[in-house]
Amino acid sequence: MFNLVLFGPPGSGKGTQSANIVTTYQLQHISTGDLLRDEVSRQTPLGVEAKKYMDQGLLVPDEVVIGMISSKIDESPEARGFVFDGFPRTRAQAEALDKLLEFKQTQIDLVLALEVPEPQLITRLVGRGQSSGRSDDNEEVIIKRIKEYHSKTEPVAGYYHTQGKLERIKGDGGIDDTFKLLSKEIDNYLLPA
Repeated sequence: MFNLVLFGPPGSGKGTQSANIVTTYQLQHISTGDLLRDEVSRQTPLGVEAKKYMDQGLLVPDEVVIGMISSKIDESPEARGFVFDGFPRTRAQAEALDKLLEFKQTQIDLVLALEVPEPQLITRLVGRGQSSGRSDDNEEVIIKRIKEYHSKTEPVAGYYHTQGKLERIKGDGGIDDTFKLLSKEIDNYLLPA
């Protein structure tokens, strides 16, 4: 089983590239946002627990999110592997994910961090906000989100770097060019399906 974490600041193309990776390598996509929404809508015990926090505007505790990830992995015993998108976001989450995967006799094999210059991220996000009506379309909010990403996620990148699993990828090219760079790294572990 091949497990990949895809990192990147808001606007770096994580969603687009996750979809490309899932299709090309036949991996399962684990987006914690999607998992939370699914568990809540199905009113599973974890979803009911998560909703209590979400209704109060609080972050869902790591243990609840890890439980949802565990359930998702268990639902797909024949999977070639997983792409983790949006998780882990903190070092504590990375350590908890490692423990969970070790229990399931697997591990994170590769962490790819998309790197895009801040001015380009701002341009992309302002454009996305204008076309989709998303609330993060003003520059002040966007800059705050990018700074938050860097302060919280860089320690996670460092955690995986010390394990020799982190590769930084230039994400400022076109979609196809960026995907070629990502594929070059993934191909060292797993060939397209």
